[in-house]
Amino acid sequence: MSENIKIYKKTEEGYPKTLLQLPDAPARIYVLGELPDPTRPAIAIVGARNCSSYGKNMAYEYARVLTKAGVQVISGLARGVDAAAHAGALAAGGKTYGVMGCGVDFCYPTSSRNLYHTMQQQGGILSEFSPGTPPLAYHFPLRNRIISGLSQAVLVVEAKEKSGSLITADAALEQGRTVFALPGRAGDLLSEGCNRLIYQGAIPAWKPEIILEEMKWTKNEEKIQENFTEEKKIVLAREDDLVYSCLDLNPKAVSQLQDETGLSSGSLLKSLYYLTAKDLAREVWQNYYIRTEKRWA
Repeated sequence: MSENIKIYKKTEEGYPKTLLQLPDAPARIYVLGELPDPTRPAIAIVGARNCSSYGKNMAYEYARVLTKAGVQVISGLARGVDAAAHAGALAAGGKTYGVMGCGVDFCYPTSSRNLYHTMQQQGGILSEFSPGTPPLAYHFPLRNRIISGLSQAVLVVEAKEKSGSLITADAALEQGRTVFALPGRAGDLLSEGCNRLIYQGAIPAWKPEIILEEMKWTKNEEKIQENFTEEKKIVLAREDDLVYSCLDLNPKAVSQLQDETGLSSGSLLKSLYYLTAKDLAREVWQNYYIRTEKRWA
């Protein structure tokens, strides 16, 4: 693998110009795959490792929608929100970049192995640490400045009041980046960090379009419309529409949907199969479904 690792020195051509602006810019960047395209917008999506299913689904959906608008997604490849954001970007057919707290030849965590390999073809794996460097705890706060430094904006999806994601947000503010936070329920431990960020002036991103508008990336929204031309033509049958209306970003069991819709098991499963095929629903684990797309019809 070492022969595939590219090295970009701070003093040489090709080193990310946005990182040169940092007072503590890394001396070199090691890359498997490629660096983010400096001519295209990029956003960092970060959050809790032990996130809720809601946070994971939101990270996935925001990344997917923003990627379809031409935005590159950068995160840390950690489990939870980071992994979901990378997966959402890849599902949209885009490129995504993971900044590691170890050498790029380490896949950490091992649960992200599929992402780690796919991102080398659809984006890149980056680190300031030389190959062979293990994932040490103090490396991860250090790498956060690179995650924000490669981006024009940072979105925090879920975070406790004391969280590594808030280190990324602080670094982003010091670097002059725009910080967004996903609003959460009062009293929810995983929302305390986001809600505090909003109290301190972060922009509440209750939908992805807020980010596009605030960052003046709205010209890319035409790409969203182009990508969803077929979905706009969808007119759902009554039963499919009923099932769709009961879905949201919190996973619901088939039994719960059956209670809410009053449909027979066969009719419900038929509708779920259709909605999944049209990318309007997604099975997040066995017999649990979420809504995955806006309804344009």
